[in-house]
Amino acid sequence: MALELVCETHAITTDNEAGIATGWLPGVLSERGRETAAELGRRRRRDGLAAIYVSDLARALETVAIAFEGSAIPVVTDSRLRECDYGALNGMSTTVLSRERSLHVHLPWPEGESYEAVARRTRHLLSDLVARWDGARVLLVGHSANKWALDHLLRGADLSTLVSAAFVWQEGWEYLVPTGWPDHRDPLAHS
Repeated sequence: MALELVCETHAITTDNEAGIATGWLPGVLSERGRETAAELGRRRRRDGLAAIYVSDLARALETVAIAFEGSAIPVVTDSRLRECDYGALNGMSTTVLSRERSLHVHLPWPEGESYEAVARRTRHLLSDLVARWDGARVLLVGHSANKWALDHLLRGADLSTLVSAAFVWQEGWEYLVPTGWPDHRDPLAHS
């Protein structure tokens, strides 16, 4: 058996539209974001989901509230699905973020965290998900850093390469987490 994971990012925010990297700030969906959240619901409501895990940041919570309003699918809020904490630079311009992101794979942002730290907290979340939901299909609604962490942990992609490239949105990403994960294939298994 394996855990089937579907990863989606939160819908479009007013910060996204304004070129602001929200980080750990709450964020609010834009008008287009509310539309894309409803599209997420239409896309995933009949997807055989056993549960939805969502970041505790407001923009992700708002996305799930719109997408799954009235749904009986259990929703679990989990802070391990937060975006990377840019610390003192939460709310910086996306221009600054793009220019400096690759410097913070291992080195934390000032008063914040590194992308490696995001991968570590994602690793712990995955262990908990496998223990509880093995054999089920679970939706994660988070942020770009979570998607990179999943690619790193589950597909063996180099975290530096992922973080250095531009984030390309799509209608979700699918992953299989084998029973017994983490194992020797997990790049963080010994950290």
